[in-house]
Amino acid sequence: MAWIILFIAGLLEVVWAAAMKQSDGFTRLQPSIVTLVAMLGSFSLLAWSMRVLPLGTAYTIWTGIGAIGAFLVGVMFMGESLTMMRLLAAGLIVGGLVLMRLSATA
Repeated sequence: MAWIILFIAGLLEVVWAAAMKQSDGFTRLQPSIVTLVAMLGSFSLLAWSMRVLPLGTAYTIWTGIGAIGAFLVGVMFMGESLTMMRLLAAGLIVGGLVLMRLSATA
C-alpha cells in the first residue's frame, strides 16, 4: 500500500509543478490554489509512505516521478522541446527509479 500512496504522491507533485508554472509566479489565483492544495496532498502522502518505506527510497522515487511527469507534461502540453539529450536524461532517471525500486526492502 505504501508504494501506491507514494505513486499518488508523485503524481500530485506533477500536478503542483504544472500548476505552479501556470500560476505565473503566484499571480493567478486558481492555479496558485491548485499548486498549494496539490503540494499539501503530495507532501502528506509522501510522509505517510515514509512510515513504511526508507527515506532515501521514498524521496528518490517521489522526486523521480515528479521529474519525469513534469518533463512529459512540459513536452506534451506546454510546447517544450523534445531532444535526444532530454530523452536520454529522462531514460537515465527512469533507470535510476527502477534500480531504486528493485533495491528496496519494503
